[in-house]
Amino acid sequence: MLSPIQVLCSDITTLSLEPEPFASYTEADIISTVEFNHTGELLATGDKGGRVVIFQREPESKIEPFSQGEYNVYSTFQSHEPEFDYLKSLEIEEKINKIRWLPQQNAAHFLLSTNDKTIKLWKVSERDKRPEGYNLKDEEGHIKDISTVTSLQVPVLMPMDLMVEVSPRRVFANAHTYHVNSISVNSDYETYMSADDLRINLWHLDITDRSFNIVDIKPTNMEDLTEVITAAEFHPHHCNLFVYSSSKGTLRLCDMREAALCDKHSKLFEEPEDPSARSFFSEIISSVSDVKFSHSGRYLLTRDYLTAKVWDLNMESKPLETYQVHDYLRSKLCSLYENDCIFDKFECAWNGSDSVIMTGAYNNFFRMFDRNTKRDVTLEASRESSKPRAVLKPRRVCAAGGKRRKDDISVDSLDFTKKILHTAWHPTENIIAIAATNNLYIFQDKLNSEMH
Repeated sequence: MLSPIQVLCSDITTLSLEPEPFASYTEADIISTVEFNHTGELLATGDKGGRVVIFQREPESKIEPFSQGEYNVYSTFQSHEPEFDYLKSLEIEEKINKIRWLPQQNAAHFLLSTNDKTIKLWKVSERDKRPEGYNLKDEEGHIKDISTVTSLQVPVLMPMDLMVEVSPRRVFANAHTYHVNSISVNSDYETYMSADDLRINLWHLDITDRSFNIVDIKPTNMEDLTEVITAAEFHPHHCNLFVYSSSKGTLRLCDMREAALCDKHSKLFEEPEDPSARSFFSEIISSVSDVKFSHSGRYLLTRDYLTAKVWDLNMESKPLETYQVHDYLRSKLCSLYENDCIFDKFECAWNGSDSVIMTGAYNNFFRMFDRNTKRDVTLEASRESSKPRAVLKPRRVCAAGGKRRKDDISVDSLDFTKKILHTAWHPTENIIAIAATNNLYIFQDKLNSEMH
Protein backbone atom coordinates (compact mmCIF):
# COMPACT_ATOMS: atom_id res chain seq x y z
CA MET A 1 0.00 0.00 0.00
CA LEU A 2 1.21 3.49 -0.77
CA SER A 3 1.32 6.27 1.78
CA PRO A 4 1.79 9.93 0.95
CA ILE A 5 5.03 11.42 2.16
CA GLN A 6 4.15 14.95 1.19
CA VAL A 7 2.02 17.22 -0.95
CA LEU A 8 3.77 19.67 -3.27
CA CYS A 9 2.27 22.55 -5.19
CA SER A 10 3.66 23.42 -8.61
CA ASP A 11 3.60 27.13 -7.83
CA ILE A 12 6.99 27.82 -6.30
CA THR A 13 5.73 30.71 -4.17
CA THR A 14 3.13 28.60 -2.38
CA LEU A 15 5.11 25.36 -2.13
CA SER A 16 4.07 23.56 1.02
CA LEU A 17 4.79 20.20 2.60
CA GLU A 18 1.51 20.34 4.50
CA PRO A 19 -1.94 20.37 2.92
CA GLU A 20 -3.38 23.85 2.88
CA PRO A 21 -6.68 25.38 1.76
CA PHE A 22 -7.12 25.39 -2.00
CA ALA A 23 -5.44 28.38 -3.56
CA SER A 24 -6.63 29.82 -6.84
CA TYR A 25 -4.48 28.87 -9.80
CA THR A 26 -4.17 29.96 -13.39
CA GLU A 27 -3.95 27.89 -16.56
CA ALA A 28 -0.17 28.49 -16.55
CA ASP A 29 0.16 26.62 -13.21
CA ILE A 30 -1.20 23.32 -14.55
CA ILE A 31 1.53 20.64 -14.58
CA SER A 32 2.02 19.20 -18.08
CA THR A 33 4.87 16.70 -17.57
CA VAL A 34 6.68 14.85 -14.74
CA GLU A 35 10.02 13.02 -15.00
CA PHE A 36 12.52 11.41 -12.59
CA ASN A 37 16.20 11.44 -13.54
CA HIS A 38 18.09 8.14 -13.94
CA THR A 39 18.99 7.86 -10.24
CA GLY A 40 15.67 9.15 -8.91
CA GLU A 41 17.44 11.81 -6.84
CA LEU A 42 15.96 14.59 -8.97
CA LEU A 43 12.40 15.06 -10.16
CA ALA A 44 11.44 17.64 -12.79
CA THR A 45 8.01 19.02 -13.61
CA GLY A 46 7.01 21.29 -16.47
CA ASP A 47 3.86 23.39 -16.63
CA LYS A 48 1.68 25.22 -19.13
CA GLY A 49 3.43 28.48 -18.25
CA GLY A 50 6.73 27.21 -19.70
CA ARG A 51 8.38 26.77 -16.28
CA VAL A 52 10.46 23.83 -15.13
CA VAL A 53 10.68 23.08 -11.40
CA ILE A 54 13.33 20.60 -10.22
CA PHE A 55 12.96 18.83 -6.88
CA GLN A 56 15.86 17.12 -5.08
CA ARG A 57 15.51 14.18 -2.73
CA GLU A 58 16.67 14.85 0.80
CA PRO A 59 19.45 12.56 2.15
CA GLU A 60 18.64 10.27 5.06
CA SER A 61 18.88 12.00 8.43
CA LYS A 62 19.75 10.21 11.68
CA ILE A 63 17.77 12.80 13.62
CA GLU A 64 14.73 12.45 11.34
CA PRO A 65 14.80 8.91 9.94
CA PHE A 66 11.57 9.46 7.99
CA SER A 67 12.95 12.45 6.12
CA GLN A 68 14.51 10.25 3.46
CA GLY A 69 12.38 10.27 0.35
CA GLU A 70 11.11 13.80 0.77
CA TYR A 71 11.67 16.02 -2.25
CA ASN A 72 12.30 19.73 -1.85
CA VAL A 73 12.66 22.46 -4.46
CA TYR A 74 16.15 22.43 -5.95
CA SER A 75 15.76 24.93 -8.78
CA THR A 76 13.11 26.60 -10.91
CA PHE A 77 13.54 28.35 -14.24
CA GLN A 78 11.63 29.61 -17.26
CA SER A 79 12.29 27.14 -20.05
CA HIS A 80 10.07 28.48 -22.85
CA GLU A 81 8.34 31.75 -23.63
CA PRO A 82 5.26 32.28 -25.81
CA GLU A 83 6.20 32.93 -29.43
CA PHE A 84 4.46 33.87 -32.66
CA ASP A 85 5.08 32.37 -36.08
CA TYR A 86 4.59 35.33 -38.39
CA LEU A 87 4.79 33.26 -41.58
CA LYS A 88 1.90 31.03 -40.52
CA SER A 89 0.15 33.50 -38.19
CA LEU A 90 0.25 30.95 -35.39
CA GLU A 91 0.81 31.41 -31.69
CA ILE A 92 3.31 28.95 -30.21
CA GLU A 93 2.43 28.10 -26.62
CA GLU A 94 5.08 28.06 -23.91
CA LYS A 95 3.60 24.85 -22.42
CA ILE A 96 6.24 22.19 -21.66
CA ASN A 97 5.16 19.02 -23.47
CA LYS A 98 7.96 16.71 -22.35
CA ILE A 99 11.10 16.64 -20.19
CA ARG A 100 13.81 14.01 -20.57
CA TRP A 101 16.96 13.72 -18.42
CA LEU A 102 20.31 12.76 -19.87
CA PRO A 103 22.35 10.21 -17.86
CA GLN A 104 24.74 12.05 -15.56
CA GLN A 105 28.33 12.09 -16.85
CA ASN A 106 29.91 14.55 -14.40
CA ALA A 107 28.92 16.81 -11.51
CA ALA A 108 26.36 18.66 -13.66
CA HIS A 109 22.94 17.43 -14.74
CA PHE A 110 21.48 17.89 -18.23
CA LEU A 111 17.86 17.76 -19.34
CA LEU A 112 15.89 18.29 -22.54
CA SER A 113 12.62 20.22 -22.48
CA THR A 114 10.28 20.91 -25.39
CA ASN A 115 7.19 22.90 -26.20
CA ASP A 116 5.25 22.46 -29.46
CA LYS A 117 8.15 23.53 -31.69
CA THR A 118 11.47 24.10 -29.93
CA ILE A 119 13.62 21.67 -27.91
CA LYS A 120 16.20 23.02 -25.45
CA LEU A 121 19.12 21.37 -23.66
CA TRP A 122 19.67 22.74 -20.14
CA LYS A 123 22.66 22.37 -17.84
CA VAL A 124 21.96 22.27 -14.09
CA SER A 125 25.05 22.74 -11.94
CA GLU A 126 26.04 23.75 -8.40
CA ARG A 127 28.49 26.42 -7.29
CA ASP A 128 29.67 26.70 -3.68
CA LYS A 129 33.01 28.50 -4.23
CA ARG A 130 33.95 31.81 -5.78
CA PRO A 131 37.37 33.11 -6.89
CA GLU A 132 38.84 36.02 -4.93
CA GLY A 133 42.12 37.96 -5.06
CA TYR A 134 42.30 39.02 -8.70
CA ASN A 135 45.27 41.17 -9.68
CA LEU A 136 43.46 43.40 -12.17
CA LYS A 137 39.98 43.54 -10.56
CA ASP A 138 38.81 44.92 -7.25
CA GLU A 139 36.35 43.16 -4.92
CA GLU A 140 33.37 44.61 -6.81
CA GLY A 141 34.69 43.37 -10.15
CA HIS A 142 35.83 46.72 -11.52
CA ILE A 143 39.09 46.92 -13.49
CA LYS A 144 41.92 48.41 -11.42
CA ASP A 145 44.23 51.14 -12.59
CA ILE A 146 47.34 49.16 -13.66
CA SER A 147 49.63 51.82 -12.17
CA THR A 148 48.27 51.00 -8.69
CA VAL A 149 49.14 47.28 -8.98
CA THR A 150 52.43 46.90 -7.11
CA SER A 151 52.43 43.15 -6.42
CA LEU A 152 51.05 39.94 -7.89
CA GLN A 153 48.94 37.45 -5.99
CA VAL A 154 47.47 34.04 -6.81
CA PRO A 155 43.63 34.11 -6.86
CA VAL A 156 42.04 31.65 -4.42
CA LEU A 157 38.66 29.89 -4.26
CA MET A 158 36.62 30.90 -1.21
CA PRO A 159 33.52 29.05 0.07
CA MET A 160 30.11 30.64 -0.54
CA ASP A 161 26.45 29.71 -0.11
CA LEU A 162 25.39 26.93 -2.47
CA MET A 163 23.95 28.29 -5.69
CA VAL A 164 22.19 26.20 -8.35
CA GLU A 165 22.79 27.55 -11.84
CA VAL A 166 20.65 26.60 -14.82
CA SER A 167 21.88 27.62 -18.25
CA PRO A 168 20.70 26.81 -21.80
CA ARG A 169 23.39 24.90 -23.71
CA ARG A 170 21.63 24.11 -26.99
CA VAL A 171 18.45 25.21 -28.78
CA PHE A 172 17.07 22.80 -31.40
CA ALA A 173 14.55 24.75 -33.46
CA ASN A 174 12.83 24.98 -36.86
CA ALA A 175 12.65 21.24 -37.51
CA HIS A 176 8.96 20.52 -36.83
CA THR A 177 5.99 21.70 -38.85
CA TYR A 178 3.54 20.07 -36.46
CA HIS A 179 3.37 19.93 -32.67
CA VAL A 180 6.11 17.95 -30.92
CA ASN A 181 4.53 15.22 -28.78
CA SER A 182 7.59 13.15 -27.75
CA ILE A 183 11.32 13.35 -27.17
CA SER A 184 13.49 10.36 -26.28
CA VAL A 185 17.19 10.12 -25.49
CA ASN A 186 19.04 7.26 -27.17
CA SER A 187 21.05 4.68 -25.24
CA ASP A 188 24.20 5.88 -27.01
CA TYR A 189 23.79 9.15 -25.02
CA GLU A 190 24.82 11.10 -28.13
CA THR A 191 21.56 11.31 -30.04
CA TYR A 192 17.89 11.79 -29.33
CA MET A 193 14.69 11.87 -31.36
CA SER A 194 11.73 14.20 -31.46
CA ALA A 195 8.34 13.27 -32.86
CA ASP A 196 5.42 15.34 -34.08
CA ASP A 197 2.11 14.27 -35.65
CA LEU A 198 3.64 13.18 -38.95
CA ARG A 199 7.42 13.05 -38.64
CA ILE A 200 10.20 11.80 -36.36
CA ASN A 201 13.60 13.52 -36.41
CA LEU A 202 16.95 12.24 -35.14
CA TRP A 203 19.28 14.81 -33.55
CA HIS A 204 22.85 14.82 -32.31
CA LEU A 205 23.07 16.52 -28.93
CA ASP A 206 25.97 18.71 -30.12
CA ILE A 207 24.44 19.78 -33.46
CA THR A 208 21.55 22.23 -33.50
CA ASP A 209 21.34 23.36 -37.13
CA ARG A 210 20.34 20.04 -38.70
CA SER A 211 18.51 16.82 -37.91
CA PHE A 212 17.78 13.65 -39.86
CA ASN A 213 14.22 12.71 -40.73
CA ILE A 214 13.83 9.02 -39.85
CA VAL A 215 10.03 8.65 -40.16
CA ASP A 216 7.70 10.60 -42.44
CA ILE A 217 4.07 9.46 -42.74
CA LYS A 218 2.80 12.64 -44.38
CA PRO A 219 0.82 11.70 -47.52
CA THR A 220 1.28 13.62 -50.77
CA ASN A 221 -2.33 14.74 -50.50
CA MET A 222 -3.33 15.64 -46.92
CA GLU A 223 -6.88 14.50 -47.68
CA ASP A 224 -5.49 10.95 -47.70
CA LEU A 225 -4.27 11.27 -44.11
CA THR A 226 -5.67 8.42 -42.01
CA GLU A 227 -3.45 8.39 -38.90
CA VAL A 228 -0.98 10.46 -36.93
CA ILE A 229 1.99 9.67 -34.69
CA THR A 230 1.03 9.95 -31.01
CA ALA A 231 4.21 8.91 -29.14
CA ALA A 232 7.72 7.58 -29.78
CA GLU A 233 10.54 6.12 -27.68
CA PHE A 234 14.00 4.61 -28.12
CA HIS A 235 14.80 1.10 -26.90
CA PRO A 236 16.59 1.32 -23.51
CA HIS A 237 19.55 -0.84 -24.61
CA HIS A 238 19.70 -1.07 -28.42
CA CYS A 239 20.48 2.30 -29.98
CA ASN A 240 19.20 1.23 -33.41
CA LEU A 241 15.65 0.36 -32.28
CA PHE A 242 12.74 2.65 -31.57
CA VAL A 243 8.96 2.38 -31.45
CA TYR A 244 6.20 4.79 -32.33
CA SER A 245 2.46 4.59 -31.78
CA SER A 246 -0.39 5.87 -33.89
CA SER A 247 -3.92 7.18 -33.55
CA LYS A 248 -5.14 3.91 -35.11
CA GLY A 249 -3.93 1.92 -32.10
CA THR A 250 -0.92 0.38 -33.83
CA LEU A 251 2.73 0.20 -32.71
CA ARG A 252 5.60 0.14 -35.18
CA LEU A 253 9.05 -1.07 -34.17
CA CYS A 254 11.75 0.33 -36.45
CA ASP A 255 15.41 -0.59 -36.95
CA MET A 256 17.66 2.25 -38.12
CA ARG A 257 20.17 -0.31 -39.47
CA GLU A 258 17.74 -1.32 -42.22
CA ALA A 259 17.36 2.08 -43.88
CA ALA A 260 18.01 5.76 -43.32
CA LEU A 261 14.27 6.49 -43.62
CA CYS A 262 12.34 4.02 -41.46
CA ASP A 263 9.02 4.28 -43.31
CA LYS A 264 8.97 0.49 -43.47
CA HIS A 265 8.72 -0.93 -39.96
CA SER A 266 10.41 -4.08 -38.72
CA LYS A 267 7.41 -5.14 -36.66
CA LEU A 268 3.79 -4.05 -36.50
CA PHE A 269 1.91 -4.61 -33.24
CA GLU A 270 -1.84 -4.50 -33.72
CA GLU A 271 -4.78 -6.10 -31.99
CA PRO A 272 -7.50 -7.36 -34.33
CA GLU A 273 -10.74 -5.45 -33.80
CA ASP A 274 -13.82 -7.29 -32.60
CA PRO A 275 -16.50 -6.45 -35.23
CA SER A 276 -19.30 -6.98 -32.70
CA ALA A 277 -17.85 -4.33 -30.39
CA ARG A 278 -17.39 -1.68 -33.10
CA SER A 279 -19.06 1.68 -32.50
CA PHE A 280 -18.80 5.33 -33.52
CA PHE A 281 -16.15 5.82 -30.82
CA SER A 282 -14.01 2.74 -31.61
CA GLU A 283 -11.31 4.59 -33.53
CA ILE A 284 -11.08 7.41 -30.99
CA ILE A 285 -10.74 5.19 -27.93
CA SER A 286 -8.24 2.87 -29.65
CA SER A 287 -5.77 5.73 -30.25
CA VAL A 288 -2.57 5.09 -28.27
CA SER A 289 -1.75 8.08 -26.05
CA ASP A 290 1.54 6.77 -24.61
CA VAL A 291 4.09 4.01 -25.18
CA LYS A 292 6.93 2.98 -22.85
CA PHE A 293 9.60 0.30 -23.15
CA SER A 294 10.07 -1.80 -20.03
CA HIS A 295 13.42 -1.37 -18.25
CA SER A 296 14.46 -4.79 -19.54
CA GLY A 297 13.59 -3.80 -23.11
CA ARG A 298 11.53 -6.97 -23.62
CA TYR A 299 8.04 -5.44 -23.30
CA LEU A 300 6.06 -2.41 -24.39
CA LEU A 301 3.43 -0.70 -22.26
CA THR A 302 0.75 1.28 -24.07
CA ARG A 303 -2.23 3.31 -22.94
CA ASP A 304 -5.37 4.00 -24.92
CA TYR A 305 -8.50 5.69 -23.58
CA LEU A 306 -9.96 2.74 -21.66
CA THR A 307 -7.13 0.23 -21.29
CA ALA A 308 -3.44 -0.29 -20.60
CA LYS A 309 -1.73 -3.06 -22.57
CA VAL A 310 1.56 -4.92 -22.25
CA TRP A 311 3.07 -6.21 -25.49
CA ASP A 312 5.89 -8.73 -25.91
CA LEU A 313 8.38 -7.67 -28.60
CA ASN A 314 8.33 -11.26 -29.83
CA MET A 315 4.53 -11.39 -30.33
CA GLU A 316 2.95 -8.93 -32.74
CA SER A 317 -0.51 -10.48 -33.13
CA LYS A 318 -2.03 -9.42 -29.81
CA PRO A 319 -1.07 -7.88 -26.45
CA LEU A 320 0.34 -10.15 -23.77
CA GLU A 321 -1.83 -8.51 -21.10
CA THR A 322 -4.78 -6.10 -21.21
CA TYR A 323 -5.86 -4.12 -18.14
CA GLN A 324 -9.19 -2.29 -17.92
CA VAL A 325 -8.46 1.14 -16.44
CA HIS A 326 -12.00 2.51 -16.25
CA ASP A 327 -14.31 0.20 -18.18
CA TYR A 328 -17.27 1.75 -16.35
CA LEU A 329 -16.96 4.73 -18.72
CA ARG A 330 -18.08 2.72 -21.77
CA SER A 331 -21.67 3.80 -21.17
CA LYS A 332 -20.54 7.44 -20.87
CA LEU A 333 -18.62 7.74 -24.16
CA CYS A 334 -21.26 9.94 -25.76
CA SER A 335 -21.12 12.61 -23.04
CA LEU A 336 -17.30 12.27 -22.86
CA TYR A 337 -17.19 12.96 -26.60
CA GLU A 338 -19.38 16.05 -26.20
CA ASN A 339 -17.15 17.54 -23.46
CA ASP A 340 -13.93 16.53 -25.35
CA CYS A 341 -12.70 14.34 -22.46
CA ILE A 342 -12.56 11.38 -24.83
CA PHE A 343 -9.50 13.04 -26.41
CA ASP A 344 -7.55 13.21 -23.11
CA LYS A 345 -4.06 11.72 -23.37
CA PHE A 346 -3.21 9.59 -20.35
CA GLU A 347 0.39 8.51 -19.73
CA CYS A 348 1.58 5.21 -18.24
CA ALA A 349 4.63 4.07 -16.25
CA TRP A 350 6.53 0.91 -15.23
CA ASN A 351 7.96 0.30 -11.78
CA GLY A 352 11.69 -0.41 -11.49
CA SER A 353 11.32 -4.18 -11.80
CA ASP A 354 8.68 -4.10 -14.59
CA SER A 355 6.27 -6.04 -12.34
CA VAL A 356 3.73 -3.25 -11.74
CA ILE A 357 2.28 -0.67 -14.11
CA MET A 358 0.58 2.61 -13.28
CA THR A 359 -1.67 5.02 -15.16
CA GLY A 360 -4.13 7.80 -14.40
CA ALA A 361 -7.89 8.19 -14.55
CA TYR A 362 -10.59 10.76 -13.69
CA ASN A 363 -11.67 12.16 -10.32
CA ASN A 364 -7.93 12.38 -9.42
CA PHE A 365 -7.84 8.58 -9.34
CA PHE A 366 -4.84 6.57 -10.50
CA ARG A 367 -4.65 2.83 -11.13
CA MET A 368 -1.92 0.29 -10.38
CA PHE A 369 -1.81 -3.25 -11.76
CA ASP A 370 0.44 -6.02 -10.43
CA ARG A 371 1.44 -8.19 -13.40
CA ASN A 372 2.38 -11.19 -11.24
CA THR A 373 -0.58 -11.42 -8.85
CA LYS A 374 -3.07 -9.81 -11.28
CA ARG A 375 -4.28 -7.63 -8.43
CA ASP A 376 -5.16 -4.02 -9.09
CA VAL A 377 -5.95 -0.99 -6.95
CA THR A 378 -7.53 2.42 -7.46
CA LEU A 379 -6.06 5.23 -5.35
CA GLU A 380 -6.85 8.93 -5.08
CA ALA A 381 -4.48 11.89 -5.15
CA SER A 382 -6.25 14.73 -3.38
CA ARG A 383 -5.58 17.11 -0.51
CA GLU A 384 -8.58 15.81 1.41
CA SER A 385 -7.43 12.18 1.40
CA SER A 386 -3.66 12.69 1.38
CA LYS A 387 -2.32 13.76 4.73
CA PRO A 388 1.43 13.17 5.20
CA ARG A 389 2.22 9.60 6.32
CA ALA A 390 -1.41 8.50 6.15
CA VAL A 391 -2.13 5.26 4.31
CA LEU A 392 -4.12 5.73 1.12
CA LYS A 393 -7.42 3.88 1.10
CA PRO A 394 -8.33 1.96 -2.05
CA ARG A 395 -11.27 3.51 -3.92
CA ARG A 396 -13.91 1.73 -5.96
CA VAL A 397 -16.16 3.10 -8.67
CA CYS A 398 -19.62 1.61 -9.03
CA ALA A 399 -20.84 1.27 -12.62
CA ALA A 400 -24.23 2.71 -13.51
CA GLY A 401 -26.94 0.31 -12.40
CA GLY A 402 -24.52 -1.89 -10.43
CA LYS A 403 -24.72 -2.84 -6.77
CA ARG A 404 -23.22 -0.12 -4.63
CA ARG A 405 -21.26 -0.91 -1.49
CA LYS A 406 -20.38 1.45 1.31
CA ASP A 407 -17.74 4.04 0.27
CA ASP A 408 -18.26 3.19 -3.41
CA ILE A 409 -18.32 6.13 -5.78
CA SER A 410 -20.99 6.27 -8.46
CA VAL A 411 -19.75 6.73 -12.01
CA ASP A 412 -22.28 9.58 -12.31
CA SER A 413 -20.57 11.54 -9.53
CA LEU A 414 -17.04 11.41 -11.04
CA ASP A 415 -15.44 14.80 -11.64
CA PHE A 416 -14.07 14.75 -15.20
CA THR A 417 -12.27 18.07 -14.72
CA LYS A 418 -9.96 16.37 -12.20
CA LYS A 419 -7.76 14.01 -14.17
CA ILE A 420 -4.39 12.33 -13.64
CA LEU A 421 -2.71 12.56 -17.04
CA HIS A 422 0.96 12.65 -15.98
CA THR A 423 2.68 10.13 -13.72
CA ALA A 424 6.26 8.97 -13.07
CA TRP A 425 7.82 6.10 -11.14
CA HIS A 426 11.20 6.23 -9.38
CA PRO A 427 13.66 4.08 -11.43
CA THR A 428 14.60 1.76 -8.54
CA GLU A 429 12.30 2.40 -5.56
CA ASN A 430 8.56 2.38 -4.94
CA ILE A 431 8.20 6.14 -5.04
CA ILE A 432 5.74 7.68 -7.48
CA ALA A 433 4.98 11.22 -8.59
CA ILE A 434 1.44 12.16 -9.58
CA ALA A 435 0.49 15.44 -11.26
CA ALA A 436 -3.06 16.54 -10.45
CA THR A 437 -3.84 19.89 -12.11
CA ASN A 438 -1.45 22.32 -10.34
CA ASN A 439 -0.47 19.94 -7.51
CA LEU A 440 2.33 17.40 -7.41
CA TYR A 441 1.79 14.44 -5.10
CA ILE A 442 4.63 12.12 -4.11
CA PHE A 443 3.79 8.75 -2.58
CA GLN A 444 5.99 5.92 -1.38
CA ASP A 445 5.53 2.31 -0.38
CA LYS A 446 4.86 2.14 3.37
CA LEU A 447 6.88 -1.08 3.74
CA ASN A 448 9.80 0.53 1.97
CA SER A 449 9.79 3.60 4.19
CA GLU A 450 9.63 1.55 7.41
CA MET A 451 12.65 -0.51 6.37
CA HIS A 452 14.88 2.59 5.97
